[in-house]
Amino acid sequence: MVNTVQVAAKSDSFYRCFSRKEENQLTTHYCPGCGHGIIHKLVASVIDQLKVQDRTIFLSPVGCSVFAYYYFDTGNIQCSHGRAPAVATGVKRALEDAVVISYQGDGDLASIGMTEIIHAANRGELFTVIFINNATYGMTGGQMAPTTPLGEKSVTSPTGRSFDNDGMPLKMAELIATLEAPVFVQRCSVTTTKEILSTKRAIRKALENQINRVGFSFIEILSPCPTNWKMDPLTSRRHVNEVLTKTFPLKNFKDIQRGAKASKGEKISGQELMDFVAVSPLKSRPAPAIKEHKIIIAGFGGQGILFASKLLATCALIENYQVTYLPSYGPEMRGGEARVDLTISGGTIGSPLIEECDYLLALNQTALNAFKQRVKRGGKVFRNSSLAPHESDLDEIALPATELAQEHQVPKGANIVLVSALLKESKLFTLQTLKEALEIVLEGKEGLTGNLKLAGKAFEYIN
Repeated sequence: MVNTVQVAAKSDSFYRCFSRKEENQLTTHYCPGCGHGIIHKLVASVIDQLKVQDRTIFLSPVGCSVFAYYYFDTGNIQCSHGRAPAVATGVKRALEDAVVISYQGDGDLASIGMTEIIHAANRGELFTVIFINNATYGMTGGQMAPTTPLGEKSVTSPTGRSFDNDGMPLKMAELIATLEAPVFVQRCSVTTTKEILSTKRAIRKALENQINRVGFSFIEILSPCPTNWKMDPLTSRRHVNEVLTKTFPLKNFKDIQRGAKASKGEKISGQELMDFVAVSPLKSRPAPAIKEHKIIIAGFGGQGILFASKLLATCALIENYQVTYLPSYGPEMRGGEARVDLTISGGTIGSPLIEECDYLLALNQTALNAFKQRVKRGGKVFRNSSLAPHESDLDEIALPATELAQEHQVPKGANIVLVSALLKESKLFTLQTLKEALEIVLEGKEGLTGNLKLAGKAFEYIN
């Protein structure tokens, strides 16, 4: 007979030591009876089981959930109040293999963060939301929350929540489940052994959905808050079972097994491009594996900065590249500064912001002076010498773009000349791709024929 001993040990996904100030060395950050500790243990256990500790990034916004970074030995980011889904979107899109968990309370997610969670869920972002619902603002003193049930008293509803004054409590799981994109939505609790085990299974399911690229998962967990409810821990658990569940029934609202999303590096299809630009069918082309190109296009309002950028972005879409387009301009229709950060890549783009660019298209001297310091070593400047006569001391191609455009009866075509110069010099796109992009961007507008001819002449002009 072999005797075995099972030892209860701290999860590997927790820090070995939870250090606190002297007077609190023997306590966690959470009040006695709080559900956060149980939920933390469940999440850490699932992370261990799935062996994704080194890939996990925990996002904790304002509220009691913010303390998570003291406990989880994973990547941790503290987010502004309500903004965890927005941060999660950026993190997941930049780091596709990361396991991203947005850990939020009801005052955070269902109030100031309502916009972020609804739109992230509606887009079907590939991260997991763990939503702690204790029907109160736990950290700030027990004010009425968006989820506080009717009749429930709080610091800001001393006579109880009323429909006439405060409306109905928000049922976030039901609300998220009405959207088409989410694949898994469940409401759980942590008040009994049975429910704790059910919650652990739901958390595992949600993380597996993310790892397998199935879709967006949302877990709502009813959790006691004895301090703000002014109850002892046992009574607070009965309150969850007997009161909260009447407003928020425990239920699996949605569980859809879709095919996995496009694998890393897969590009937009020809049909998706057609839908995007709403033009006649274009043939789909395979996306070549290229490095990332960062381009800044700058000048005055009225010089066609946005048009030139849209033209390059459309070229990228035609050729199945990834692209980000970030315009910046003042309120003036003419004469104000205008600039676009444009990134074109064969892979995932982490951020639309450009600190250093590979190419600068400067349509006037002000733009050249303002952005030449952002051109990285080995980069190139394309300068409209008609309006930027002074050299930049950088590797550059200077073209009298304004004169060339006027010579070919396209008075506002200096932007086309510089775009053509960029494409000819970098070999990023062909003249044929540029012409297809012009047909898309200028569809139904005047000037298509003149711009097509000007692009061809500009290609010929550049040696």
